[in-house]
Amino acid sequence: MVAPKSSRCPNCGEPTDPIFTPFCSKRCKDVDLNRWLKGAYSIPVVEDDDLPPPDESDERN
Repeated sequence: MVAPKSSRCPNCGEPTDPIFTPFCSKRCKDVDLNRWLKGAYSIPVVEDDDLPPPDESDERN
């Protein structure tokens, strides 16, 4: 028989509470929500300004 994997809170590392899974408490759950709302988990975008504009003669009707 395989032992169940112990889950840890992604914010503080404490054992998770089934009510707040994957977090250990309402506080850690709210901290994570606040990070999402502030954009802390956003993916940075790099603009490609070096590309030439598309050639209009290549467009097909």
